[in-house]
Amino acid sequence: MHDAPLTEAPAASARGACLRRLALLTVLFAVLLALVAVRWAPLMSLDRRIARGLHTVAVGHPALTHVNRVFTDWVWDPLTMRALLLAATLWMLRRRAWRAALWLAVCGVVGNVASQGMKAAVGRARPHWPDPVDSARYAAFPSGHAMTAAIVCGALLWLFLHRTAAGPAWRAAAWAVALVSVVGVGFTRVYLGVHWASDVVGGWLLGGVVLTGAAALCAPWQAGWRT
Repeated sequence: MHDAPLTEAPAASARGACLRRLALLTVLFAVLLALVAVRWAPLMSLDRRIARGLHTVAVGHPALTHVNRVFTDWVWDPLTMRALLLAATLWMLRRRAWRAALWLAVCGVVGNVASQGMKAAVGRARPHWPDPVDSARYAAFPSGHAMTAAIVCGALLWLFLHRTAAGPAWRAAAWAVALVSVVGVGFTRVYLGVHWASDVVGGWLLGGVVLTGAAALCAPWQAGWRT
């Protein structure tokens, strides 16, 4: 399967839609970043209420907490997510879908750099508990788990929907898996007391910025759709 350019009108429409999404996600992330940076009181208060409520549940239900740790440390761990992204990239290369492979590679590299760079720049402290149920390194904002899941699940979902002839049931299942993974990993990070809720939202938004920004640059839609 070689890359095959779309006609001019569909390509322009796809790029335009991508740029609109990029602009929206960038604005939303910038607003959240500003609120976190100035420690806007209503947001900080909401973060603390959510964190305290979930931490109480985590301490009181060790079995459920263990399940959350398994999912966050193994199933939705950034290393697992990046391995899936690498496998998809290699598969696109094998199929000679050069633009799609480049898009996936750019997403992986830029996503990791953006996550670590933003963490260092913001330097937000993680929640601190006298009775922690889990631990994590580096600064809190944005959540690297949430950001990586948003990038990888978004990219894999796009590839599945646009490069296969899957029926409605399979398409619905793919949407469900992607949504459960992205939302689920965000929940585990707050539940386990290693992130504030706004860290997770920030990770989702920045992941969307990377995903759409890389798509605008690499134009993965310029490939033949169906395998």
